Amino acid sequence: MKINDLAKGHTPKILLFDLETSPVEALVWGLWKQRISPESVIKDWSCLSWSAKWLSASEVMGESVTPEEAMNRTDKSIMKNLWNLIDESDIIMAHNGYKFDRRKMNARFILNGLKPPSPYQIIDTLKESRKLFAFSSHKLDYLGKLLVSRQKLETNYKLWKRCIGVFGEEEAKSALSEMLTYCKGDVSLLEEVYIEIRPWIQSHPNLGLYYDIVDEVCPVCGSDDLHWKGFYYTPAGRYRAFRCENCGAMGRSRYVDISPDQRRKLVRSVAR
Repeated sequence: MKINDLAKGHTPKILLFDLETSPVEALVWGLWKQRISPESVIKDWSCLSWSAKWLSASEVMGESVTPEEAMNRTDKSIMKNLWNLIDESDIIMAHNGYKFDRRKMNARFILNGLKPPSPYQIIDTLKESRKLFAFSSHKLDYLGKLLVSRQKLETNYKLWKRCIGVFGEEEAKSALSEMLTYCKGDVSLLEEVYIEIRPWIQSHPNLGLYYDIVDEVCPVCGSDDLHWKGFYYTPAGRYRAFRCENCGAMGRSRYVDISPDQRRKLVRSVAR
C-alpha cells in the first residue's frame, strides 16, 4: 500500500521542469578560438518556453513566448507562472538542473523583477546518473533509450533559429509551438528516467519529513510498504535495514539496534 493513500496533512509537491532558451547573437571576427567580448553581444539570451509537471500527475503544463517576444528576447509573460510553480514546490527536478535550468531560471526571475521563490530541495538526474553509473553517456536522450526504451523528440539547431525569427515571424510562430512540444516531451521522459534511477539515489530528499504520520515510510517514495530484513552497519553502530516494496530503495532505521550495554563494550580501531 502506498503512503499517498494514508497520509494526512501536507503531501510533498515534487515538480519536474525543463527550460528552452534562445541563443546569444553576437558579432564575431571568426569561427575558431574566438574570445567573444560582452561588447560583441547584439541580443542576449532569454527563455523561449518552459514545461513542468507534478510527479505522478497526468497534466504536463507549459508556456512559450510570442514570436515578437522571442525576437526581442523578452520573456516576462511566461516567467511569472513558472515562478508560481517553483514557489509552490517542496522539491524541484531537472536534468542538469544545478548548472543549467536552476541558474537560467533564476537569471530570468531577477531580470523580470521577481523575488526568490520559497525554499525547495533539488534533484538533478544528470548529477545523480554521473555519480552512480558508468554509462557511456548521461544525456537524457541516451538514458531514455537505455532505461525506458524512449528518447527525446528529434530536433536540430534550425528549430532555435526559426524560433527567434531568422526565417520570419510566421515561421517563428510555428517553431515556438514545436519547441513547446519538444520541451514537454523532455519533462515526460525525465519522469520515466527518474523513476528508474530513484531507488539508487542515496542523497534523495527524505519524503518522510513531509507526511503527518506515525509509521515508518520510505524516505525515497513515501510508501509504508517496507520489508525489514538484515542490518546496516557503520563503524559505531548497527541498524535495521529494509527494502521498499514500492520503489525498491534500500534504507535503515534511524536508531541503532544494539543495547546501551553493547554500545559501552564496543571498541574501534585507531583512526589514521
